[in-house]
Amino acid sequence: MKNFVIFTAFLVLIAGGAFLFLSGDAINVLIKKKIEAVGSKVTEQSVTVGKVDMKLLNGAGTINGLVITNPSKYNAPSVFSLKEITLDINLESLTSDLIIIDQIIIDKPEAVVEFTGNGGANIKDILDAIKKNIASDSANQPEQESTTGKADPIIRVNKFVLAGVELTVDLTKLGNKVHQATLADINLTNIGGQTGMPASKLGAELVKQSLSSIWKQAKKEQTKILKDQVEDKVKDKVKEKLGGLLNKLNG
Repeated sequence: MKNFVIFTAFLVLIAGGAFLFLSGDAINVLIKKKIEAVGSKVTEQSVTVGKVDMKLLNGAGTINGLVITNPSKYNAPSVFSLKEITLDINLESLTSDLIIIDQIIIDKPEAVVEFTGNGGANIKDILDAIKKNIASDSANQPEQESTTGKADPIIRVNKFVLAGVELTVDLTKLGNKVHQATLADINLTNIGGQTGMPASKLGAELVKQSLSSIWKQAKKEQTKILKDQVEDKVKDKVKEKLGGLLNKLNG
């Protein structure tokens, strides 16, 4: 049970710390605070959580109302927000060295990708910060483990689903407009590999892969939209020239 308490606290954007056996409410409050504190550190943006509800004995739990704010130079209040994350943990694995999460589902999250005039974007800025901080934490990890003398739980996520992402693509700085799209479900598998990865690294890895997948889709949307825009302009010019030619012939 103690391993499971540590595991749930690490699960989403959690790093470091050893926890005593606490009541359900106390665990939920602790996880909420850790997600907000460590999430803000990893992303370098404010991360807030509405509610955490872990059902330890059932191997399940939910995290509600998670929001990652937008970097200050962008317009939207948040870059990523969600109503609910559901967790399905393999209870039998809690007695082994490798803890297995059968499935994590993020249902209908909202993402806002604002492109800049020079090819940058808000989500890219956050991904760069995450990658930098993951690398920094990895460099310091051996020292942290030798100091505490306790190894992280090792975890593997079998399936991670971003279901029905509501994507906003803001191309106003590229001379276009704001577009809306609902993405097909994004399914990621075997996160952590066959041997798993330390729990202190798993949360940041899940966020990195989530935002990376959304960023990839946003770039596809951007390319399609701008391509359509160019084609429309070409068609308009062709129509204009044909119209002028017909007027001359009729004149």
